[in-house]
Amino acid sequence: MQNNRRDFLQKFTLSVSALGLGTSSATSAGHVPAPAEDTVKASANSCIVDTASGKVRGYMHKDIVNFKGIPYGASTAGKGRFMPPAKPEPWTGIRDTLTYGPVCPQKPNKGWGMEEYAFLYQWNDGFQGEDCLRLNVWTPAINDSKKRPVLFWMHGGAFFSGSAQEHPSYDGENLARTGDVVVVSVNHRLNAFGFLNLADYSDQFATSGNVGMLDLVAALEWVKENIAGFGGDANNATISGQSGGAAKVTTLMAMPSAKRLFHKAISQSSSTVQVATHAYSSELAKLVLAELKIDKSNIADIQQIPFSHIIQASIAAEQKLGSKFPLDVGRAGWQPVVDGKVIPAHPFDPTVPDYSAQIPMIIGTNRNEASASIGNAAMELLDEDGLKKKLAERFGDKSQTVYDTMRKVHPKAKPVEILSYISPYNPMAYVQAERKALQKAAPVFLYLFAWQTPVFDKRPRAFHCSEIPFVFANTDRCETMTGGGEEARALADRMTKAWINFMKTENPSHSGLPAWPDFVKKPGAMMVFDDKSEVRVNPDGAARQMLERIFYKRDF
Repeated sequence: MQNNRRDFLQKFTLSVSALGLGTSSATSAGHVPAPAEDTVKASANSCIVDTASGKVRGYMHKDIVNFKGIPYGASTAGKGRFMPPAKPEPWTGIRDTLTYGPVCPQKPNKGWGMEEYAFLYQWNDGFQGEDCLRLNVWTPAINDSKKRPVLFWMHGGAFFSGSAQEHPSYDGENLARTGDVVVVSVNHRLNAFGFLNLADYSDQFATSGNVGMLDLVAALEWVKENIAGFGGDANNATISGQSGGAAKVTTLMAMPSAKRLFHKAISQSSSTVQVATHAYSSELAKLVLAELKIDKSNIADIQQIPFSHIIQASIAAEQKLGSKFPLDVGRAGWQPVVDGKVIPAHPFDPTVPDYSAQIPMIIGTNRNEASASIGNAAMELLDEDGLKKKLAERFGDKSQTVYDTMRKVHPKAKPVEILSYISPYNPMAYVQAERKALQKAAPVFLYLFAWQTPVFDKRPRAFHCSEIPFVFANTDRCETMTGGGEEARALADRMTKAWINFMKTENPSHSGLPAWPDFVKKPGAMMVFDDKSEVRVNPDGAARQMLERIFYKRDF
């Protein structure tokens, strides 16, 4: 689902005083009053932080200091391609970090050919290049010795596309201001550049199947080493991401090298409990190398060919592999691999690694992840016979059971809504919460985002990615997605505050929401976010269990 979705997705300022959360402003010289109007301040001698590699200069927008495109690793071009990340070369003087850096090379974003998708998502595709190990920081103050919680955000797009600047919802300024926290977002290697498993071809490339994840570890190491100068607390970092970014969250929890680099985790709309096996990743690598006419005898050439050739070869290889190869993994296509070292075992299958036991989590999903009419208004007219036909096309002789089960659990849902419920995200969020809760070592909080956008006559409903503006306090910034307005701002107030409280206290509960039970103490409990939020216990029941068998156990 994520791979298909990403092909066409490709991929409000809250009142601080109303929340009772302080904020501050600073330049390199110290605190300054917050500006009274929207303004950018960029000068040669302000917003400067000394990092391990050299000084960087950002700029101030309103009362938040912005840094864009800070290198956390060296270029991955040439001799760095398919190799573990290396530290950036130190620089002298002050390096400007005012604009987003390169994004990892990737296939074209097909979403621009779909007018309504392009309107909703407002992508920023950026520019591609292999010097893409860059991160961005938003902070209320610098060089002030204050220890603010840090949110480390990883973008979506499965493991093959996207970037930290891809969606306007990813902008960290409003969240930093609202919660007096530091927000970090990151670019890293994707698709073949991050996950082409060449271990069978040369010992030099023993970790090439996981270098995209090793990039994220390197970025977390950068945070640990440098974030104090940006006003952050290296000992209070929360990793977070949505869709593919959430899959990166769960994968980091299975990586020994990431241990102690983060302290809490938020997984939004992830269906990942497994990654690739060696058999799967090596088959995909074999097809890529065949396209490039490379084998063991000339494997070194793969570091010299133009990156555009690798993109085209990876697209062709994915098409040839499809889903016909024994799919002993949770998803098809580019992804990390269980190699026994970098990733010793599947992230959440059959259990969560013991070294992640103490990590508190928020895990959740959206009500209409598989929104069936988001780009096709005619689907709203689907009738029961049409629904049964759609299900038969997908599930064959099992379709009647799917129909009967979904209809029993959702008797009043429109046919198009039934289709929108059938995705791996919803049942797998529950599986992740169950398995994390079994450790009984840290709290787990499950949610369901059910708020329906008014845009396009509410047709997209609570669609994939639609919760992101709410947790970043960006519902006005993303008005083409949310419609803007007071209802969206009110829900964003509640969700943003929950995320901030979790970052600060390990508990998202606050006075604006019903008490949010810990899944460990109340199995099945989830917060349903809507205009009126409420706690429900396993609301989808038999439908969720059936979808779990379809998308995970595959014994349906």
